[in-house]
Amino acid sequence: MEGISEKDQLYVAMQITDAITVPDSEVEERFVRASGPGGQNVNKVATAVQLRFDVDRSSLPEEVRTRLTAIAGSRMTTEGVLVIDAREHRTQAQNREAARARLIALIQQALKRPKKRRPTKMSRAARDKRLKSKKKRGELKAARSNSGGDE
Repeated sequence: MEGISEKDQLYVAMQITDAITVPDSEVEERFVRASGPGGQNVNKVATAVQLRFDVDRSSLPEEVRTRLTAIAGSRMTTEGVLVIDAREHRTQAQNREAARARLIALIQQALKRPKKRRPTKMSRAARDKRLKSKKKRGELKAARSNSGGDE
């Protein structure tokens, strides 16, 4: 890649797996001023990063997009845009890296198919034990009500 610095080559495409990459064109980054303590620097430098990733229009497979939307939860907007806010570091580059790392982690989590639950059948012994304890409890309660009414 000629004409692009070594530092900027990191941001051309995000490698999720060997088969899946997210092009930089699908990721929008906004730099905003960080809140909280920080002295004069916090008032003049926009170091916090707000990364926006449009899940619905992304090049990810359909099933991954569906799982990513479910995993993201409150980080998803009503338009289907995933918003990741990074402001834990003092520099823009570190916050940018942190935001991208979180996006990659979310997508990798969405790539994993959840194991299908196989309903198990209760064993006969377990069923008998449960019914026996219910019967015993019922008899105890019945005995309690009989003895109380005679006096």
